[in-house]
This record gives sequence, structure tokens and C-alpha cells, in this order.
Amino acid sequence: MKNEQIQELLKSTIKSKKIVNGYIFSGTGKTRNFEYAKEFAKMILCISEQKDNYCNKCKSCLMFIDDNHSDYYQINKDITESIKIDEIRGMQEKVFEKPIISNKKVYIINNAEQMTVESQNCLLKTLEEPPEFVSIILVTNNENNILTTIKSRCAKIAFTEETENEFTEEEKEAYENLEKIFGDISEYTSIDLLNKIDILYKEKENIFRNLEYINMILIKKAKTDTKYLEYIDYVEETKSKLKQNSNHDMCIDNLILKIWE
Repeated sequence: MKNEQIQELLKSTIKSKKIVNGYIFSGTGKTRNFEYAKEFAKMILCISEQKDNYCNKCKSCLMFIDDNHSDYYQINKDITESIKIDEIRGMQEKVFEKPIISNKKVYIINNAEQMTVESQNCLLKTLEEPPEFVSIILVTNNENNILTTIKSRCAKIAFTEETENEFTEEEKEAYENLEKIFGDISEYTSIDLLNKIDILYKEKENIFRNLEYINMILIKKAKTDTKYLEYIDYVEETKSKLKQNSNHDMCIDNLILKIWE
């Protein structure tokens, strides 16, 4: 199933109110499963009358965009770091408290394969008897490292790496806008570039998606100009810093200036 079809399936899940307590969003390589998990979380938490997507206008959506949602919790560790039992316990502390803003609560564990066996067994207790208002989404590119007992209690959603032909119209527009800018960076001064790249500042909820688009563009350019390989490293460094909760705007500033230089 293509990623676009999976998105429609997730929307129908929201519309039919058949949201389950546990999900595994699996993928391989440069899959955007973490971004899809966040979009799904946003749908679940949205409190508008629009039941098959998110509205981007209600209190829940606005708080989610600002990374300030009381009913949303995420563990987003780098793939080189293990997720220890204390972090899972920290997540579990408020699992049984009822939601404040939305009708549901959502917990995302990114790079879930990095959980230690102790961590997974600890999480299993919650998955065995979860509150009805909680959904836990495990995001992984290596589900073989997830315990069978956990996988048996989760609905598996398998994403694939994307090509330009698989973009939705909205995604295609974002990609094309970025391609115009990063296709020939030498045309711009550093100030021009910062002004033109406002999509990276405004669309914080889509930042990892947009950075992936930039890398797709740079990879194409690197086939004829090897200097673009260095730019790809800059993008990956930026993604790592953002995952460590570094200041968003400063990370983008540094990325743009390093590429322009």
C-alpha cells in the first residue's frame, strides 16, 4: 500500500472512531514515518467538527503546532542512543490522567527499536491494560528489535520511502518551492535566501518532512556537483539538533548560512 493510501486509511480511522491503543509505524531507510505519526497524533487530538483530519484552527491544533499540548507526549531519541526504563516510566506517570484539551491522549516513541529490553517490558504493562483514551505510537525503522509481545498488541502500519511521484498536491507544491530555491543557491545572497526560505520557519510541524525534501533535491544536484554532498551533511546535522530539542529558528539560521557560505 502506498503512503498516500495509508494516509487515507488513517483519516478513515479517525472518521469511524476506530482508534486503537497501540500502533507501530514501521519503515526502512529515509521513510517519513515519524512525521506521519505526528500528523496522525494531530488528527486524533483535533477537537473540531471535522472528524477525518486536523483543522489547524482549534485550540488543540494550535497548541500542537506550538509544541505545547498537554495531551501529547513524545520520546524522540537519536538512533545512537538507547531509550532507558526511566524514560518509559516518566511517560507512564501521566498515562492514566484524563486528557485536558482533547478527548484523547497520544504518546509517540520515535526510534522505538532503541528501547532496552527492560524499557519494552515496562511499556508492555501499559499496552496490556491501557486507558481507553490513550494511543501509543511506536515509530521504528527496525521492528525486528521490538519484542513480539509488544508487536502483538499494536496495529502495524508499514510506510515506504517516497519518490516525487508519490507526493500529494500539497506536498508536491512544497517540494517544488524548495527545489526552486535549492536548485541554484548561488543566485542568492544570504539575506535573500533567509527571506525566501520562510517555509522552514513557519511550518514547524512539517520541518522534518521539508528537510527530507531538501535532501532529495541536494542528492539530485550532487550527481553533477559533489559540493552538494557537504550540504546534505548539514541538513542531517540540523535534523539531529532538532531531535534534541535545540532552538528551531537558530537551527534553520545556521543551516541556511552554512549552505550559503
